[in-house]
Amino acid sequence: MTLLIVLASITIILIFFGLRIVQQYEKGVVFRFGKIVSVRDPGLNLVIPFIDWVRKVDLRIVTLPIPPQKIITKDNVSVDISAVAYFKIVDAVKSIIAIQDVYSAIDQIAQTSLRNIVGKFQLDEILSERVTINAEITKILDGYTEVWGVVVSSVEIKDIELPDNMQRAIAKQAEAEREKRAKIISAEGEFLSAQKLADTADIMMAHPIALQLRNLQTLAEIAVEKNSTIIFPAQLMGTIADIQRFVREEK
Repeated sequence: MTLLIVLASITIILIFFGLRIVQQYEKGVVFRFGKIVSVRDPGLNLVIPFIDWVRKVDLRIVTLPIPPQKIITKDNVSVDISAVAYFKIVDAVKSIIAIQDVYSAIDQIAQTSLRNIVGKFQLDEILSERVTINAEITKILDGYTEVWGVVVSSVEIKDIELPDNMQRAIAKQAEAEREKRAKIISAEGEFLSAQKLADTADIMMAHPIALQLRNLQTLAEIAVEKNSTIIFPAQLMGTIADIQRFVREEK
C-alpha cells in the first residue's frame, strides 16, 4: 500500500513538472535530447519532464523600430532617416533552427537594407516617393527573412532629418515657387481684365451714347458722397445733344 502511494505521488509530481501551457498566440517547439520531435498548439500540453524541453515562439506581428541611419543620397546630401518594420514568424521551427537570434538578425538586415535602398534615390525622390521606397525595402527584407520562417509585411519610413542649410534651401525654394505662382495668377488676372476692357472699349466705340451713360452713372455715384467739387469730363458737354440724336434715331 505504501509503495502504491509513493508511486502515485511520483507520478503526480512528474505529470506536474511535465505540464506546459502554450498561449493562444504561441507555438511550442519540443526538443528531446536536442532534437525537435513535435510542435505543440496553444493550450495545456504534457511533455516528458527533465527530458523534453519546450521553446515557445511568439507568432504575433512584431513592431521593430529602425534607429536613425546616416545616409548619403544619390545627389550627395547627408540625411538621417529612421523607419519601422512590421514582421511576424510563420514557421516556428525555421525561426529557431535556421538562425541564432531572428530578432537581432532582422534588426541588422533592416538597417542595412534601409541604407542601401535610400542611397539609390535623390533627395527630392526620397521626399516625394516614400511609397515606392517603402515597397522596395520591404521586398528586399522579405527576401532575406523568408528562409528564417519570417514574413515582413511592411517597412515604413518614419522620419527624415535634413541638415539646417538644406532645410533653409528647401524653404527658399518653396517660397520662390509660391511667388512664381502668385505672379502667374496676377498676370492672368491682368490679362483677363485688359481683355474685358478692350471688349468694353469696342462696344463704346460702336455705341458712343454708352460712354455718355457711363459718365452720368459715375456722376450719380459721386453725388451720393455729397462732394463739394465735381469734375465734368469734356465729353459730357455733348451728352444732351447725343441723347436727343439717339432718341430721334430710335423714333
